[in-house]
Amino acid sequence: MSDYLWFERIAFFALGFEKEILEEIGDMFVIRDEDTVILTYPKSGTNWLIETVCLIQTKGNPKWIQAVPIWECSPWVETQIKYQILINQEGPWLISSHLPFNLSPKSFFSSKGKMIYVIRNPRDVLVSDYFFFHKTILHTRAWLSMREMDNFLLLSYEDLKQDTRGTIEKVSDFLGKNLEKDELDLVLK
Repeated sequence: MSDYLWFERIAFFALGFEKEILEEIGDMFVIRDEDTVILTYPKSGTNWLIETVCLIQTKGNPKWIQAVPIWECSPWVETQIKYQILINQEGPWLISSHLPFNLSPKSFFSSKGKMIYVIRNPRDVLVSDYFFFHKTILHTRAWLSMREMDNFLLLSYEDLKQDTRGTIEKVSDFLGKNLEKDELDLVLK
C-alpha cells in the first residue's frame, strides 16, 4: 500500500484523503458568506492562526480553544472525516485548508466568506517541512492572485512572529470583530 494518494499530480497522505472527496470539494462544497477560511501551506503557522482567530471570536476567552482539539475548532475541509462533519454541521464555519489554489472549492471565488492566507519564508517552511513531512509538496503560489479581493487577507508567518499584536488587530479588523484592549491582551496572552 502506498503512503500517498496522488490527485491532480499532488501527493496527499493516503490516510484520511480520498479522491472522490477531493473531487467533490472542488465541485460542490459551498463556502457561505458568513464562513471564515484559513488557508496555508503546511508548516506556515496554521495552528497558531486557528488559535488566534478562535480567541478573537471569543474575545480572548480561552475556554473553547482549550477544551476542543484544534482540528475540531477549524476542520480541514480536504480530509474525509472533517469534510463529512462540515457538510452536516450548522454554520458559520471556521475552516482550514492546505489545498492548492487549483483544487480549492469553486465557491471560494464567488463567496463573500472571509479568507485568510498565511505565507512563510520558503526556507523556514522547508526546514520545518523537512522535519515534519519529508516528501509532501503542495502548491501555494496561485493564492497570491487573490490578495486584491476585499474578502481575502494575506498574512505572513514572519509578521505573526515579529508583530503579533499588530497582526491580531489586523485579523480582528478583517473579521469585523472590535476587541477592547483587555480582550486583545487576552488573545495576545
